[in-house]
Amino acid sequence: MKSTPMRTPVLCLSLLALAACSGKEQGPPKMPPPTVGVVEAQPQTVPLNKELVGRLSAYRSADVRARVSGVLLKRVYTEGTDVKQGQLLFQIDPVTYKANLANAEAALASAQATYANAHVLANRDRQLVPQGYVARQQLDTAEADERSALAAVKQAQAGVETARVNLSYTNVTSPIDGRAGEQQVTEGAIVGNSTADAGANATLLTTVDQLDPLYVNFTLSAADLDKLRHAQASGNVQLAAQDKTTVQITLPSGAKYEQQGTLNFSDTSVNPTTGAINLRAVVPNAERRLLPGMYVTLTVHVGELNKVFLVPQAGIQRDPAGAYALVVGKDGNVAQKRVTADTMHGHDWIVASGLEAGDQVIVSGVQAAKPGAPAKATPWQPDQTPAGQGPAAAGHQ
Repeated sequence: MKSTPMRTPVLCLSLLALAACSGKEQGPPKMPPPTVGVVEAQPQTVPLNKELVGRLSAYRSADVRARVSGVLLKRVYTEGTDVKQGQLLFQIDPVTYKANLANAEAALASAQATYANAHVLANRDRQLVPQGYVARQQLDTAEADERSALAAVKQAQAGVETARVNLSYTNVTSPIDGRAGEQQVTEGAIVGNSTADAGANATLLTTVDQLDPLYVNFTLSAADLDKLRHAQASGNVQLAAQDKTTVQITLPSGAKYEQQGTLNFSDTSVNPTTGAINLRAVVPNAERRLLPGMYVTLTVHVGELNKVFLVPQAGIQRDPAGAYALVVGKDGNVAQKRVTADTMHGHDWIVASGLEAGDQVIVSGVQAAKPGAPAKATPWQPDQTPAGQGPAAAGHQ
């Protein structure tokens, strides 16, 4: 009974020694590999769009000018309203031109009377010459007078037509269908010019613009066009035909215009001042929502990109060397791949090079993934993306 207290300390020391030895053999617990969300890279064909800035202009714009001189009597149309071709817009005092027409008509009547008399005399001499009653020389003179009188009639007829046209110009009409602008000259002003010429020096009365459809003018740099053509030659890009190249307009308010335009003109030379090529598209404008002179943002669909990869925004990282993606290899380890990702499609980066079909691109859990270290890949879901790495970052588009 006295030996029992002696065995208890020995037993405790044995248990402590055993626990210490067991701890040295197991070591610290090993951390499991981080779980990351991945998407499988698959080659796709996606639209190739260019973000540009354009300016709207009227499909047709006609300056309405005074084609004859005179006092402007009144404006007939309402400023800022739609007018039809041939519709009366202004009236110029016609009194002088009516008098000119009457004078021309009188001159024509006189010429016609002279011709009638000369024609009678020439006919009489033509009948008498065969009988020997009139000399041949007299007939020649009579026929010459007849021809001169006929020419005078034609000249007088032209004078009448000119006077009639000038009189018609006192009613200034719209040359096209469109919207008439602000009146440039008030009633009572002297308009036209001394020669009654309808040239550039004639007084501008107003302007009529055709607003449906409209043109949108924009430019594409020669360098960008060269890149597109080089990519097309390599098979990576398929450029659309001119009549298949569409234009989507974003209004200054940020809203998308509901109808698309179509490219209808591409210049054949580069502007030496800007180093760009002038382009133009036609845009429907039945509701007159668009106005000439507006600057708008354009999304121009120029073709298609072949064999590219779409990667969510969070799957592409950047450092001073450029863009890269982290992928989970077949061995379960993380690898870094340098990629080319300069354009977006929706919320995804378009990766033109650097990835291969089947690559497991890490989209969520990027911070925990380290190149060369293992990671557990699981299919990525949009709600897995950490804050600040997902579609909310779409403002970078």
